[in-house]
Amino acid sequence: MTVDLGPWLGDVPDAAAAAIGGARNALIATHENPDADTLGAALGVAAIVERHGGRATLLSTDPVPALYDFLPGMDRFVHDPDETAAYDLLVVCDCGSLDRLGDVRQRHSALFERLPRVLVDHHASNTDGGARDWVDPDAAATCEMVVLLAARLGVPLDADGGAMAAALMAGIVMDTSTFAHPNATPRTLAASAALVAAGAPLSEISRRLYRSKPDAQLRLFGRVLDRLEVTKDGRVIHSSLSDADLAATGTLSSHSEGLIDLLAQSETAEVAILFKEAGPATTRISVRTKPGGVDATVLTGAFGGGGHARAAGASVDASLPEARTRVLAEADRLAAAVSRPPADPRPAADSAPTSDPRSSAA
Repeated sequence: MTVDLGPWLGDVPDAAAAAIGGARNALIATHENPDADTLGAALGVAAIVERHGGRATLLSTDPVPALYDFLPGMDRFVHDPDETAAYDLLVVCDCGSLDRLGDVRQRHSALFERLPRVLVDHHASNTDGGARDWVDPDAAATCEMVVLLAARLGVPLDADGGAMAAALMAGIVMDTSTFAHPNATPRTLAASAALVAAGAPLSEISRRLYRSKPDAQLRLFGRVLDRLEVTKDGRVIHSSLSDADLAATGTLSSHSEGLIDLLAQSETAEVAILFKEAGPATTRISVRTKPGGVDATVLTGAFGGGGHARAAGASVDASLPEARTRVLAEADRLAAAVSRPPADPRPAADSAPTSDPRSSAA
């Protein structure tokens, strides 16, 4: 079975497609603290470059989390580029700003400045785009964009024995929470259907990313959820994760993946925030908001961050207690401005019993 992606291939800019398709030795970079979308997109771009006769080096300033070890190709990522290599293109995947490349950008600043660049990203807050760059806030994931890029350049999605399809599917699953978030569009579903048709094991990827966790990670979740708090009006729910939590549970920072989405399940809160200790004077915040309410990029933008309207993040130059005070004050202000109609107290029509209770045994 094949899925027709033709209606969306015009969404791929000519300049980005030409640059990536014509690269002979591409350096493909992910953002710091890499997740499935940046890693999958980078692997997809690498497959495209290689199918067009080029070479690809995959770069991640931070180690790839063990969560993604089940996906082929994750062992290809290196922490630093080869300064002697004749790279002719830098492709940056899923970076809301170039600062998110992490320390590798400073370590190799001359190389990063010299190379022509293509940015492939879906963050609405991204303002770093150039002439060849492709920033599409309507995409649910950068991997969705790479699916279209591959189709535009004639690269089969089952390339590398299905490894490409699996990597791209993982990014879409992660950034849509298996299609539960409102960012999934008909184009997202068409791209995903094409990946499944190419052999991507959707069910297994979803299980691995969302329904399978080491016991130590569950203990970490328990500690963080046990200290959750809500503001006095219930509009902001938050919790924090410290280095002491990681030490006590024998976990890594990457094991916090998914915690913010649990906090965001609050029925009443407009804003969910996870504060993560990232150093003596640095705190990372992850933010989720409800549709029709606070724009998460407005909250995180006040602290130099960005992302999407419903999911965003930032690094705050402050200790965890200080960051919590500053961020919660702004979150409270934004949440207080949200006005929603009162809930209908009457039971919904579809909540009626499906069988006659009088037929039950006494």
